[in-house]
Amino acid sequence: MKSERERIKKILEADKAEITEASRAAAVRDFKRVAEEYFETDGGFLLTVREGKRGKEAVFTFRIVRAKNFTTLP
Repeated sequence: MKSERERIKKILEADKAEITEASRAAAVRDFKRVAEEYFETDGGFLLTVREGKRGKEAVFTFRIVRAKNFTTLP
């Protein structure tokens, strides 16, 4: 019985770790839009989902040319 529970738990955990191509594309599109508000970017954006020390991690990687600086006017 216990091994059956463990098997089901592993299946459910693996299911949570997967990201569909449609979900990945939507996430990249949304994060890219926000990143470009703060940075002048240089090309590709990459989303990586991996197992971390405390659970799942999503890492969004992109190259920048410069950071956009915001100043407030008096």
